[in-house]
Amino acid sequence: MLNIAIIGCGVIAQYHLRALAKLKTARAAAVCDVRTDVAQKTAAEFNIPRWTASASELFADPAIDAVILALPASLRTALALEAFRHGKHVLTEKPVAMNANEVRTMIAAQGDRVGAVCSSRYRHFDSARAARDFLRSGALGKIRTITCRGISPAGAPPQNPPPAWRLRKDLNGGGIFVNWGCYDLDYLLGLLDFKLTPQSALARTWQVPAAYAAYAAPGSDAETHVTALITFAEGCVLNYERAEFTTLPPDNRWQITGDRGTLTLQMLKAKSANIVLTEPDAAKGTRTRVLWEGDETASSSEHDGVVNDFADAILQKRKPETTLQDALLFARIADAIYASSASGNPVSFD
Repeated sequence: MLNIAIIGCGVIAQYHLRALAKLKTARAAAVCDVRTDVAQKTAAEFNIPRWTASASELFADPAIDAVILALPASLRTALALEAFRHGKHVLTEKPVAMNANEVRTMIAAQGDRVGAVCSSRYRHFDSARAARDFLRSGALGKIRTITCRGISPAGAPPQNPPPAWRLRKDLNGGGIFVNWGCYDLDYLLGLLDFKLTPQSALARTWQVPAAYAAYAAPGSDAETHVTALITFAEGCVLNYERAEFTTLPPDNRWQITGDRGTLTLQMLKAKSANIVLTEPDAAKGTRTRVLWEGDETASSSEHDGVVNDFADAILQKRKPETTLQDALLFARIADAIYASSASGNPVSFD
């Protein structure tokens, strides 16, 4: 039985704790939060035998096998490094870190420990596995474009104060791109086994429009709208757009196009989730057929898949679904997008 400690007892920690409660191979052995009242309350609610305000106390305890870092990005790298120094396995929330250099320091410190990232959440469903297997078969041919467009128009004004970290560069490393782009790109690039080499990026970002200022916490300085074009050495291009708190109509689209067809995907759980292939047809020009279809709304939570995979990776001594090395690709792209937006010019990758 693996003993796993949760560092940070905010909203996301509740999902990890519920996922751990379903496992027979691992358990939540302790929770930690600098807010002692929150840590104590969480321990009582989930019947966890131990709570503390000191992460270092848990890292130094040989009875703790692994930790889940469920707190803002600005705090996670230092904790991950300390955990690795004490021989602990680490599952970190998304985005993986504040920038690519922080991810590199994690990789250098990791040793033979498992380092996993929660951005893999949407690749644990049957639909994603079906898409991955099809892509690995080579049936789509040479990849030309990878497309994502995720638009969430503004709804009613928030009833509660928005979380401060969500749109703060100093707390989260960025805004909508690191919040949702990490999922989009983990999903799309992960289906391609992260085997792409970025070359250049041209991007623009915009902050929350004045009409929706109340939707962001005071002091927010990160983007709510991003659009980017990323080129890869393998000859393909990523077209990306994400926006929230906008007047744009809703749109969710994930596509991978090769020279033999286009795969249209459904990343989010949906009642009619499907994977659709559009391919050449000698008589009609193109034809479309369903490769996978089903109702995934009854499936286990996307949070469950991440925690299950983390525990299994430790016990089976294998790589998790998204490794720190995999997540470095996203962090490099994020750095380039923000650098291009700040300069107004294309930027090249090292």
